[in-house]
Amino acid sequence: MKSYFFTQHSYKTQTQSSNILQQKITMSSYNQLSLFSTILLFLLLASILSAEKCHPDDKKTLFKIKKAFNNADMFASWTHDTDCCEWYLVSCDETTNRIISLSVNRDDEVAGHIPDTVGDLPYLEQLIFTDLPKLTGPIPQTISKLKNLKFLWLSHNNLTGSIPDFFGRLTKLTYINLSVNKLTGPIPPSVSSLHKLGALFLERNQLKGTIPASFGGFKNNPDFYLKLAKNQLYGPLPKSLGAVNFSVLDLNRNMFTGDASMLFGTNKGLQSIDISRNKFSFDLSKVRFPKELNVIELSHNMIYGSIPPTLAKQEHIQSFNVSYNRLCGKIPSSQELKSVDKYSYAHNKCLCGSPLPPCKK
Repeated sequence: MKSYFFTQHSYKTQTQSSNILQQKITMSSYNQLSLFSTILLFLLLASILSAEKCHPDDKKTLFKIKKAFNNADMFASWTHDTDCCEWYLVSCDETTNRIISLSVNRDDEVAGHIPDTVGDLPYLEQLIFTDLPKLTGPIPQTISKLKNLKFLWLSHNNLTGSIPDFFGRLTKLTYINLSVNKLTGPIPPSVSSLHKLGALFLERNQLKGTIPASFGGFKNNPDFYLKLAKNQLYGPLPKSLGAVNFSVLDLNRNMFTGDASMLFGTNKGLQSIDISRNKFSFDLSKVRFPKELNVIELSHNMIYGSIPPTLAKQEHIQSFNVSYNRLCGKIPSSQELKSVDKYSYAHNKCLCGSPLPPCKK
């Protein structure tokens, strides 16, 4: 019996030891497998994270643009071993990973012409070259290939040549800013075919000619911004402009003539108008100001008549100037007009009343 007991006990002990060993082996294998899986997952994630998103064709085009600007320091982040979607000055679409924005601005080192290769970024929606004093030459024809372009900002450079007629074919454009350059020639009528355009800034160039009559086509563009100031534009305004719902209109320092009264009206959303320093001639007493109008700059013209009493009902007037015209009569009085000084009424035919001397009885 004793022998049998020890034999049975020994057998149980061996069995238990075997089970424990097997469990340890199993746990060890599981831990090794878990570690191996973790390493594979890490490598997979690292591979995904390190994979370049930028399309190779876009990357090649961007390197050509960099080379065209003599590898200026602004493009230092543009290197072969980095993802161009992460580069400074550009951005990619989150879905397609194609370049949709190129913004080169505020740099004295960037010199030369806008490279033709910008037209080889077919998904581009936003193109900005601004505040680059050494950027010269014409607006390249290749921009006409950018059928997805919505936002074009080429201001404060030294661009020359004319405004391209092809702009009218870029039907998705909502914003054009070519201000403060040395552009010459007329304003192409084709621009008015851009039915999504909300802002056209052409001020401070050397443009000549008249405002195209086709600009009345902007009548369906809500809250339109038009700035043509400080050019060499001339002639009467087309009557079709009266149908456009301007929010901001700036025509100052040109050589426009004739009637500009069609720009006003109580049913319009005009907030700011500057037609100063032209040769406009119309009866101001017949003008009715839009309710939201708060900037009214009419100085240095040949405007006649009197200041309409309805001006006193305008709310939130920020700026008002009718000096150097041919106005006569009493200046309307209101709380809103108290901030307007006498110089804003000076050099007229016979205006009177505060802040000028009292009217004669």
